[in-house]
Amino acid sequence: MRTSFDLSPFARSTVGFDRMLRLLDGVAGAGEAPSYPPYNIVKTGEDQYEIAVAVAGFGEDELEVKVHDGQLTIMSRPEKAGTEEAAYLHRGIARRAFELRFSLADYIEASGAHVENGMLHVELVRNVPEAKKPRTIAIGKADSKKALPGKQAA
Repeated sequence: MRTSFDLSPFARSTVGFDRMLRLLDGVAGAGEAPSYPPYNIVKTGEDQYEIAVAVAGFGEDELEVKVHDGQLTIMSRPEKAGTEEAAYLHRGIARRAFELRFSLADYIEASGAHVENGMLHVELVRNVPEAKKPRTIAIGKADSKKALPGKQAA
């Protein structure tokens, strides 16, 4: 059952929040999260995160990680291992193509990726520009010789 939310009142009274409204609209209509392949999202530090995806059976050359316009995409393009299909008695390791998408918050960047023990690890870090970080403004003493705006100096 899909619950529909009308976000148009927010769009009429805000400026510059288009991306956030699209994200909220996407979450409301997304339904269930993808179940293949399984993945974890871990906070590894104050401004560091990691997405770990189970990619057993995939080679590094069959995986692709892209970041574009605030969206991280992890996908696979499994190669066929020959023209003949093997006669499996039991096939429990899936090797089908997949695509996972993650919306990244402002200033989150992918800093690297590696495959280890059947897991793809994508490291993410928040790099806030110096101009956007909080800063303290020094409070000085008032200069008695300066006239206040709109007042005449005596």
